[in-house]
Amino acid sequence: MIEALPLFHRIAGQPVIVLGSGAAADAKRRLVERAGGEAIDELQGGIDRGARLAFIAHDDLASAEADALRARCAGLLVNVTDRPALCDFTVPSILDRTPVLVAIGTGGASAGLAKQLRLRLEGLLPQRLGALARALESARAALRARFPVADDRRRALDAALAPGGTLDPLVDGSADRVEGWLAGAGGAAAQVIEIVLRSADPDDLSLREARWLGTADVIRHEAAVPAAVLDRSRADAVRQLIAGDAPLPDPGDAPAATVIVLRAPR
Repeated sequence: MIEALPLFHRIAGQPVIVLGSGAAADAKRRLVERAGGEAIDELQGGIDRGARLAFIAHDDLASAEADALRARCAGLLVNVTDRPALCDFTVPSILDRTPVLVAIGTGGASAGLAKQLRLRLEGLLPQRLGALARALESARAALRARFPVADDRRRALDAALAPGGTLDPLVDGSADRVEGWLAGAGGAAAQVIEIVLRSADPDDLSLREARWLGTADVIRHEAAVPAAVLDRSRADAVRQLIAGDAPLPDPGDAPAATVIVLRAPR
């Protein structure tokens, strides 16, 4: 089970309360302004203007608790710097490839860990990853025309964006290939993949197995397959419970591009 629900909140042109002084408060103001919001440094004034978020960066605990209570009672979501127990939300470390944003959070456990993970990912994700996202956005109408059925569109994109695919997002220059790919894109053939788990630990999945789970349309699984493993699949993938001796379906009868059959550890 995840401990917090990750969300991206649009605040461009909106008032956001930021209380406090010093480096922590200044950092929150810069963050708000970077996202296009207007930082308001007075609690009641921000409430009156319809603010929905409040960042509180007081050094004094009593002041932080009092302002957090006032803001929360007014219906705002509250973040209190360095005090996770007082927070309705936490601020992740952000890797910016606009419009692609990668947010890394630890639930307030360690901002330093989140930062170091972001720095590692910085070297993996090309600078022009955002350009690929924009190109795909511009190609939406053409993609719908080429693949009118939503499942067909998803399968075509999955194949193109997969490792080694025409639009592999980790290969710089993929944005320049979108138009050509769409002109020659073909449908993805159905496939059935069986995974017999080695243990109940999802970290024991191979990288290839994890990628299959992350892109499969249908997950057929035995009752003993752990929820932690099933959670590695797409949130919108169809899940079907099967008996332990259920045979593999014929690929010709597969209702989707990729059907995963998950077997519990033997």
